[in-house]
Amino acid sequence: MKWGLIGASNVASEHMVSAIRAQPGHEVVAVMSGNASRAQEFAKANSIAEFYDDVDRLLAQSKVDAVYVSSTNEKHCAQVIAAAAAGKHILCEKPLALTVEDAMAMRDACAQAGVVLGTNHHLRNAATIRKIRELVRSGAIGRPLCARVFHAVHLPPHLQGWRVDKPQAGGGVVLDITVHDADTLRFVLDAEPVEVVGMTQSTSMSENGVADGVMAVIRFDNGVMAQMHEAFTVRHAGTGIEIHGEIGSVIGRNVMTQRPVGEVVIRDALGEREVEVQHENLYVRSVAEFSAAVRGAGRPAATAEDGVMSLAVAAAVAEASRSGCTVRVMSPFK
Repeated sequence: MKWGLIGASNVASEHMVSAIRAQPGHEVVAVMSGNASRAQEFAKANSIAEFYDDVDRLLAQSKVDAVYVSSTNEKHCAQVIAAAAAGKHILCEKPLALTVEDAMAMRDACAQAGVVLGTNHHLRNAATIRKIRELVRSGAIGRPLCARVFHAVHLPPHLQGWRVDKPQAGGGVVLDITVHDADTLRFVLDAEPVEVVGMTQSTSMSENGVADGVMAVIRFDNGVMAQMHEAFTVRHAGTGIEIHGEIGSVIGRNVMTQRPVGEVVIRDALGEREVEVQHENLYVRSVAEFSAAVRGAGRPAATAEDGVMSLAVAAAVAEASRSGCTVRVMSPFK
């Protein structure tokens, strides 16, 4: 496939251009940014032949088969719907949109146009996370009872910008990290969220009321309760996920990351032992599974429906934080 990039983003330059080029016969042929100078600089730095400052001009290129959307969050909905109308397959960054309603409109537009829409939830492509899912599903820890995700990190200066000062663009830790953790928990537990409670904070990075920290608890339809902590402001906490069951626990250390690192251990009556994991590039796997779906050989690693549900959890966490009440997760698929 030939790809166009909608958004000259850091994640595109650091991860996705090389992930696309790692697929046999795939190439990046164009990039678009609303800032013409940025588009030109990005194209030059990444050896991309064509650049545009208008999304319609990129979508008009017949040689573009698929697009990767990594613009700021408030632009995703209109850009994805336009790409679907142009007959392009779409891999879109999370969150799919700012509201569940818009995300559903994106999903429906792609279905009607007969194009594939995937959500780029990279964590479910990590070998560590897939190993944890495998262990839980195999009964290695017995019936899951509760879970914990710790994903409080320090957002580096070059990634701050709109994420910490533009609520209208979808900034803030809930839409940036909570969606990832919600998706990871759904994937690992094979369960759907039912209700949440939560609190956000606005501290050292926050501007214009944007949340830079959040703690939440989700109840899933299989009875599991999961605690999540996400932040932009914590420098030295480390990340991880724990699933605790009736006969044991599976623990992932340093696994909530874009890099193919971390370890998985089982802890039970026999003690603690590390589980072998074959690491691989998360983004290469994401693009490979998306490309297979375009060929009709499977589904994206995270589907449009997965993107809708992770956004539904984030929306519920945001509402619970505003209201101080338990909030139901409103699934449009029930």
